[in-house]
Amino acid sequence: MTPDNIRTKRLPLAVNLGIAVAGLAIAAAVVYGFGIGNYVLVVVLGVVFYLIGLQIVAGRIEGPRTARDRMWKTLIYAACLLAVLPLASVVWTLVSKGVQRLDGNFFGSSMNNIGARDPEGGAYHAIIGTLEQVGVATLIAVPLGVLGAIYLVEYGRGRFANTVRFFVDVMTGIPSIVAGLFILSFWVLIVSPWFNNGTPRFSGFAASLALTVLMLPTIVRSTEEMLRLVPGPLREGAYALGVPQWKTILQVVLPTALPGIVTGVMLAVARAAGETAPVLLVAGGAASINFNPFEGGQSSLALYVYQQAGDASRYAPARAWTAALTLVAIVLILTIAAKLLARRNSLSK
Repeated sequence: MTPDNIRTKRLPLAVNLGIAVAGLAIAAAVVYGFGIGNYVLVVVLGVVFYLIGLQIVAGRIEGPRTARDRMWKTLIYAACLLAVLPLASVVWTLVSKGVQRLDGNFFGSSMNNIGARDPEGGAYHAIIGTLEQVGVATLIAVPLGVLGAIYLVEYGRGRFANTVRFFVDVMTGIPSIVAGLFILSFWVLIVSPWFNNGTPRFSGFAASLALTVLMLPTIVRSTEEMLRLVPGPLREGAYALGVPQWKTILQVVLPTALPGIVTGVMLAVARAAGETAPVLLVAGGAASINFNPFEGGQSSLALYVYQQAGDASRYAPARAWTAALTLVAIVLILTIAAKLLARRNSLSK
């Protein structure tokens, strides 16, 4: 046996590119010749023709086995590209249309006393509302969710723990409007009159409670899965050294699972920041600036986008796109900051 006999033949890159070009050309001829579609169908049929041609040519040059491997590798790359394209399209559309109102007036003013023919007006009140509502909801939901997950993993046994886990799974899929109706019927109509001389009160805090209901199941389930991934020998080593269970959980289990817990928390925060129905139901969506989440109506960026997208003013779409870009940027900044903080804490330990 010589190295030349052992070495297998490879499909040249030029031939591969030629097959791709030929596939697109045939697809364009079929689609535009029969008038059955546009460039999207050309790309889809071009990929199909490319895979067929690749299987035939590669099978003759490299052999059937290598040709099948190359075809499946191409399918995997194509699936990855198809998964990334919608995200890239969304990001490009958001950035290209959202930069129209990136100015000081947008971030420094509200929609109070802004008419349909007024090109001014901003989302300062909505930004304040989003930060306060999501911040209060996070302060409530994170401790409850993490403690609930710790109970399910470390202490929960028997029927009660299974019942809690079942209802957490059920809550994961409840619509946001149901959470808003629950807080409206319980907090706004029953509890808030006790503090407002018998009159129901809409507030940003009520919206935070509704967002808490939506965040809790996500935090509980993600934290539970991360705690279950912590290796058992870490717990056993701590117990062997005489460390009590609560301290083992606090100093060993939680720091180990912290990056995953932070990811779950940020997923819940992103969902809460993008909810519209609960804020509309229990906070009212006021157009003026309100720094007090416990009194008076408040807006949010998600609700602001909804309102501006349905407004008849020709200046409203630009505000809506810029508000959507601002919302995505806030969530991105919070996620990066939380990831960096979690990584720093885990390394320091």
